[in-house]
Amino acid sequence: MGTWTLGIETTAHTLSFGLVDGEGIPYPAASDTLRPDKGGIHPREAADHHKDVASMLFTKAMEMHSISPSDIGAVAYSQGPGLGPCLRVGAAIARGLATKMDVPLIGVNHCVAHIEIGRQQCGCDDPVLLYVSGGNTQVIARLNGRYRVLGETLDIGIGNMLDKFARNQGIPFPGGPKIEQLAAEYLSENPTPTMEGLQLPYAVRGMDLAFSGLLTAAQRLIDNGAPLNAVCWSLQEHAFASCVEVAERAMAHTGKSELLLGGGVACNNRMREMCNLMASDREGTSHAPPRMYCIDNGTMIGLLGWLELQKRTTALDESAIDQYLRTDQTPIVWS
Repeated sequence: MGTWTLGIETTAHTLSFGLVDGEGIPYPAASDTLRPDKGGIHPREAADHHKDVASMLFTKAMEMHSISPSDIGAVAYSQGPGLGPCLRVGAAIARGLATKMDVPLIGVNHCVAHIEIGRQQCGCDDPVLLYVSGGNTQVIARLNGRYRVLGETLDIGIGNMLDKFARNQGIPFPGGPKIEQLAAEYLSENPTPTMEGLQLPYAVRGMDLAFSGLLTAAQRLIDNGAPLNAVCWSLQEHAFASCVEVAERAMAHTGKSELLLGGGVACNNRMREMCNLMASDREGTSHAPPRMYCIDNGTMIGLLGWLELQKRTTALDESAIDQYLRTDQTPIVWS
């Protein structure tokens, strides 16, 4: 039996095969993302995409790292949370490969995988996690053997909000990078910007967040003639500040001094800058893994699978997906 752990990520628009060697060292993933010409991600279309490219992508992952299927000793997959049709494709691929290669199968928590790849890459011990992605926005901390959600979005994820705003302006998916670019352009033209005429609702609701009202108000500014790059700047400032505020409260409440960013929106330079400033003011530190490990990737699934394999595996009759799996439903059985 081989020693490598294969990780399969299919929670949403990306199919990704990642690898972790026998020492727990992660390797870059082979990924392919569905990018619709218009509109958002349709779960069934994304699932069909994953089925169409799976064989090619698996072969690519093997070739990237000069290994063969016989080198694989376990198969890990995202068991949840995510889009049901996409998760089912990943689970089916994982079951098929594990059965064919006669190796252990392990279903893992996608959200927890973001935490563990970040901890491994950044050398964090016990951070507060600010998890900002398309479908999720949560502030998380470890307590009594589980990752606890201290605050989260009450409606849509911050990445979903940014993508919807971008789509309304004719910007293709994913919209976040283009919004970041336009905001930076506005800032270069206005080195000392003000919020005059660009005020938006604040998304904080106690320790939780709500972004749908922010989205509506930003679109209203556009409809009333505000420049797109100015609204992009204001939208980022308001949305990111609310996330950082809740993260700071979590650090104060828990007494932790490390902040760890995870999820696709953690690729944004302004988000990283605001987290660094906040953590520095608290005499703490802010960390973000390389961008290839912020976005959804199979390597993080493989790493969490490798960590958990010492304590458990997933039987075939327990391998069904759970699209509503919560971060705090996964016991931390690793160190």
